[in-house]
Amino acid sequence: MNAIADFPISRKWPARHPERLQLYSLATPNGVKVSILLEELGLPYEVHRVSFDTQDQLSSEFLSLNPNNKIPAIIDPDGPGGQPLPLFESGAILQYLAEKTGCFIPAEPAARYECLQWLMFQMAGIGPMFGQVGFFHKFAGRDFEDKRPRDRYVAESRRLLAVLEQRLQGREWIMGADYTIADIAIFPWVNNLIGFYGAGELVGFADFPDVARVLQAFLARPAVQRGLRIPAAVA
Repeated sequence: MNAIADFPISRKWPARHPERLQLYSLATPNGVKVSILLEELGLPYEVHRVSFDTQDQLSSEFLSLNPNNKIPAIIDPDGPGGQPLPLFESGAILQYLAEKTGCFIPAEPAARYECLQWLMFQMAGIGPMFGQVGFFHKFAGRDFEDKRPRDRYVAESRRLLAVLEQRLQGREWIMGADYTIADIAIFPWVNNLIGFYGAGELVGFADFPDVARVLQAFLARPAVQRGLRIPAAVA
């Protein structure tokens, strides 16, 4: 495929600016990782809202881009070799954009892998575990009489917060003085845990002052504030 219009997803979400990176997303913790990075980078992009209310993620057009029916996904019209690159999985997208631009990822190899390990820490631990707390605390799982599943995920989320707390002691960001894709991956999930999920008291968030400190620094960044609202909610 040599142009954005050649991709089947364009039948449902036509590109008005095909020369720009195309973002298919929703303002969830995983979705805003990519919009925040794009805002931080200042790259031109076009956003397409994938509505869960109408099950857009299950449409044949979306599945043609991401067979795992999850947001976010992108098409970069200027991918490797100048060819369009379709890509899904938020962690892979963050790594790709950081490496493409040379921003928000360390250049020195050892530090680069250290940054990527914290990106994977979010993907493998924080995202799945915090999401389960949300299910059992805010959504359908809260009606389960047996609280053992909820308590299991709460305990694991506290353990992960303790790992993060230890890492952030004496550090401005995950990687020290430098703000990276590791922060962009982790802190939307921390924000969601205590904000949208309302689980701060449940997980004892007050026990993690360094996590709270860095979260506030993260939320104070103008690009983060913009990225958290992309795609915009439907009125």
